[in-house]
Amino acid sequence: MKGDLFSSEHMVRPATAPGMTVENAKCIRYAVSGEMLARQGAMIAYRGSLQFERKGQGVGGMLKRAVTGEGLPLMAVRGQGEAWFAHEAQNCFVVEVDPGDEFTVNGRNVLCFDATLSYRIATVKGAGITGGGLFNSVFTGQGRLGLVCEGNPLVIPVSAQYPVYVDTDAVVGWSAGLGTSLHRSQSIGSMLRGGSGEAVQLMLSGEGFVVVRPSEATPPKTQQH
Repeated sequence: MKGDLFSSEHMVRPATAPGMTVENAKCIRYAVSGEMLARQGAMIAYRGSLQFERKGQGVGGMLKRAVTGEGLPLMAVRGQGEAWFAHEAQNCFVVEVDPGDEFTVNGRNVLCFDATLSYRIATVKGAGITGGGLFNSVFTGQGRLGLVCEGNPLVIPVSAQYPVYVDTDAVVGWSAGLGTSLHRSQSIGSMLRGGSGEAVQLMLSGEGFVVVRPSEATPPKTQQH
């Protein structure tokens, strides 16, 4: 068979090393040699000898309850082989976490990660009452973290002089050391939220960066009768 579909752009090549790589803009490939963790339902294909196990509790003390503020369950993938992960055709990115780093991320943006990363659920001050999620996932240790984002994310520097205000529906994550608090903007609420009332943002202050997706969460459509 011939055609653009079978060009080198789309053809999967054998993995050259274990671990996580970006297969294309919408998919992450993980060459498994041992164990890794992923969002349940995110595996779109695999080959080799792999086993999948739902995780509701900790793995060797590494995980607390494997559910984020968005109710995201995780699965462990074990064995030898390759697996591909994606979520709703969102863009995929890989974050390298080094010893001493700490990266806080919204659970809806977690796709997969190395089992060498430590993971905990943390309450985010000021984010709970606005629909952005009371809990976020905090990753530490050393390893790779695969994220998904609707569109290409913005990485905005935060400084003591210039705090950043982020819509809680748009925040993806932020670096260690940033303080968070709830910020209300009554006077501009109608402009920011498209209606009357109070606008609420998450204010981040200190030294670091915040990652923002270029879209807000869309409320579910109501059926018209």
